Amino acid sequence: MIQGKGAKGSEHWNSRFSIADCGIENPQSAIRNPQWDACPTPSIPVPNRILVVRLDRVGDVILSTPVPDALRQSYPQVFIAMLVRPACQEVVQGHPSVDSVIVYDKEQAHKSVPNTIRFALQLRALRFDTAIVLHPSHRSHWIPWLAQIPVRIGYARKGGWLLTHRMPHRKQEGRMHETLYTLELLKPLGISTTALRPRIAILPQAESRIVSILREASVDSTDRLVAIHPSASCVSKRWMPERFAQVADRLIIEEKVRICLVAGSEDARYAHAVAARMRFSVLNFAGRLRMSELAALLKRCRLLISNDSGPVHVAAAVGIPVVDIFGRNQSGLSPTRWGPWGEGHVILHKEVGCVRCLAHACDIGFLCLTSLSVDEVYQAARSVLHREH
Repeated sequence: MIQGKGAKGSEHWNSRFSIADCGIENPQSAIRNPQWDACPTPSIPVPNRILVVRLDRVGDVILSTPVPDALRQSYPQVFIAMLVRPACQEVVQGHPSVDSVIVYDKEQAHKSVPNTIRFALQLRALRFDTAIVLHPSHRSHWIPWLAQIPVRIGYARKGGWLLTHRMPHRKQEGRMHETLYTLELLKPLGISTTALRPRIAILPQAESRIVSILREASVDSTDRLVAIHPSASCVSKRWMPERFAQVADRLIIEEKVRICLVAGSEDARYAHAVAARMRFSVLNFAGRLRMSELAALLKRCRLLISNDSGPVHVAAAVGIPVVDIFGRNQSGLSPTRWGPWGEGHVILHKEVGCVRCLAHACDIGFLCLTSLSVDEVYQAARSVLHREH
């Protein structure tokens, strides 16, 4: 079902589909030049209805939020929608430059090919004239093509022949920040800017719930809160729970802060592992918060200590400094590309001599993580806490 402000409701579709049912007889006819990496870029008419597509994770979507702002600055009257996964809906809900949030559920409701075609047909009815695909994937390219959106901008990778305007994909080189890579895709529209920052809107009901939760936990307005997020998407990005616990205990003793643990429901076990190893009580919010509530909580904190993961970008987007722990040594996964945006953050990244990162198959015991000491993380946190607030 297509959801969102300004979006039409769902319709019932015949359950039997083929590409011809979409009004497209031959998908290969879209190829004008087999060497599509080098295709010339045709001119683009002034857009009226723009769909911004980003179907990966929370942090990725947050780092893409300057794109609708840049579009709004250039086209004040244009209709802008963002197509995201369900977990990312609250990331862009309430964004002042986004008129509609459309949800594509590739894990459940739209997982199958027929259901994806249904979705694209519904999307076609919304009459978008321009799609900007911020991260290349086959689904991200097929959906705007099936929806017959006339102008489709993105990277020449993973079905890039489905696009009308293709830019070389060099993200894996990690030469600049992901936010800048997303803004780079606006160049075919004649838009060039690097001055915008990622942001996330905090919904009023989320802010109210955090106020209530903290009151119930006897958190005073003068208490200094430090959040810890001990999870990440891969073992090669996760610092050890026992070390997070030692940092937390030391901050409680020496800095008189209150610690709160955060994690999504799927990763709550990592927060529970930290809590189980601590000597002092902790506020454990793992698995209890929606995305907007996490943003509201982090805004109340003085600091976030985290592995390289989505909450890093939530904190940075609401203006909270981060001590960001990086493991893997790989250009496309480096702090240059994925570090928190803005000033005042501390990035901890150990160079341990790896020529090529083997990720979860690491054969040196994740030395990039194990060589990072408790004291190094504590001192980084302490340096942030002792800045003028």
